[in-house]
Amino acid sequence: MGYKDTPLGQVPRVGAGLTASDRWGGCKVRWGIGRYDYTVVPGVYALGDPHADSPVLVTANYKLSFDALRRELEGIDAWLFPIDTNGINVWCAAGKHTFGTDTLVQALRAADLGRLVSHRRLILPQLAGPGVAAHEVKRQTGFEVKWGPVRAADIPAFLKDGGKAQPGMRRMNFPFAQRAVLAPMELVPALKLGLPLGAALMIVAGLLGGGPFAKEALGPGLFMAGAIVWAAVAGAMGGPLFLPWLPGRAFSAKGAGLGLAAAGVYLALYRAEPLLGWAGLAVILAVCSFVVMNFTGASTYTSLSGVKKEMRRAVPLQIASVVLGLILWFWAIWT
Repeated sequence: MGYKDTPLGQVPRVGAGLTASDRWGGCKVRWGIGRYDYTVVPGVYALGDPHADSPVLVTANYKLSFDALRRELEGIDAWLFPIDTNGINVWCAAGKHTFGTDTLVQALRAADLGRLVSHRRLILPQLAGPGVAAHEVKRQTGFEVKWGPVRAADIPAFLKDGGKAQPGMRRMNFPFAQRAVLAPMELVPALKLGLPLGAALMIVAGLLGGGPFAKEALGPGLFMAGAIVWAAVAGAMGGPLFLPWLPGRAFSAKGAGLGLAAAGVYLALYRAEPLLGWAGLAVILAVCSFVVMNFTGASTYTSLSGVKKEMRRAVPLQIASVVLGLILWFWAIWT
């Protein structure tokens, strides 16, 4: 896109439209491919043909967040200002304080924005609120923080209305489509762990079982391998898709409820002997609960302290359930 000459020197230009490369990169990241390298260089970018009085829109340097912002700004001249959040999206970075007061202040000082714009206003996404103290930013830099709408799609109307957000722009929803896109990011790492672990258990069953290697590996070994993979798929896919309807408030409890349903389906299809059935139930329950609990970092109504409290309670129970399941499984092999 070239560069724009400014008092700060040449500033990179970006367009509002996404290229095929941008869309392909976003698709890969959704499936966990190159997730931790999907960033833009922090600093100032020119969208359209901004001038000294154009708005400054602050975002994270996670490229998916950066692209989600600029694609909604067709026909708008603005300065985009991604700050270094270590490649984490706005909401998660605010919770982790990588999109925080100190980070923003340091970025402002490094960029020397006062030479670029005639005003002293920054528009921050509302979801950055947990990490940024607006009064401290103004005290330390002179820049006033204005909280933009939750969704980037509402920014054009927000700017047109003089920076006034309508009530609907402040409401955060978590609809089905937004929950669905989270599934691949949990499914891929779950399968990366679950598939090798399942293969290892099949080998263990073949070696320790009382019958021929193939019979034991494809009997109790395949049963437990399938239980782990099934639980990972059920948790990663069913967790976000059915979240509002799963019982309980804690994500681990929702995952446990989903795990009971998933175990019921698996055992009904497999029809294993009772001891193996109890082993599969314990493992599916724990794995499903753990996978769904991971979605606390992608939800809109959890807090960092709440997540830590839930994990302190849930993880020991999940570990105990897995250990119990494996003990029952070994018992079934040996007997």
